[in-house]
Amino acid sequence: MAIDPSADIHPSAIVEDGAVIGPGCRIGAYCVIGAAVELGPRVQLMSHVAVAGITRIGEDTIVWPFASLGHIPQDLKFRGEPTELVIGARNRIREYTSMNTGTVGGGGVTRVGDDNLFMMSTHVAHDCIIGNNVIMANNATLAGHCVVEDFVVMGGLSAVHQHVRLGRGAMIGGLAGVVADVIPYGSVTGERAHLMGLNLVGLKRRSTSRTEIHELRAAFAALFKGEGTLQSRVEAVSAAYPENPLVREIVGFITAESSRSFTLPPG
Repeated sequence: MAIDPSADIHPSAIVEDGAVIGPGCRIGAYCVIGAAVELGPRVQLMSHVAVAGITRIGEDTIVWPFASLGHIPQDLKFRGEPTELVIGARNRIREYTSMNTGTVGGGGVTRVGDDNLFMMSTHVAHDCIIGNNVIMANNATLAGHCVVEDFVVMGGLSAVHQHVRLGRGAMIGGLAGVVADVIPYGSVTGERAHLMGLNLVGLKRRSTSRTEIHELRAAFAALFKGEGTLQSRVEAVSAAYPENPLVREIVGFITAESSRSFTLPPG
């Protein structure tokens, strides 16, 4: 066990031999820290937090009571293989959130980036890859092998099917069930989610220029309301807006390899 002398650990907390506790960490009452856990500098576990498995938590992350991090996947194929959960810096992980380690079949690692907010009772399943500045509202859930790119917002009680990709800046409406990939900056709603437009609010909050947004809206209309095959529409949009980074990002997302289809407009 390697505990930095500056760490503050409540007497009722259990820290197993082998755990690494970084400088300035604060571990509250009744937390349980497994032998293969590593906490970076200034990580704070409020109380009643359980961290297990091969789990690393990055600096300045705060975890609220009753969160469960690094326990085994909810996958019947799992046979106890040594897999990991890696959580980045400055995350806010609220009450009752659960994050599982990966599986051998999914690459062995569940990975969470930096500066994310996981509200109460959110779930990150095995082998998910989450970027930076993501918000998962209360009770939002990710099935296994999902990819969530930067600046995605998931509304309360939304759920994402396994292997689905959520593109950068996408907005998932509350209660939506997402069973297919969502393009970058897309906005989806509905019991079985449909693509309703672009997440213009998110783009404006990040100071995206009016020209880029105007071109993106035109590209969206051409891609999803135009004539011809999707391939021909993608080629036309790519040629029409070669300098727009947002359009290029959507084109790259659509043409990338995926095991799922795309979330489309209704009708």
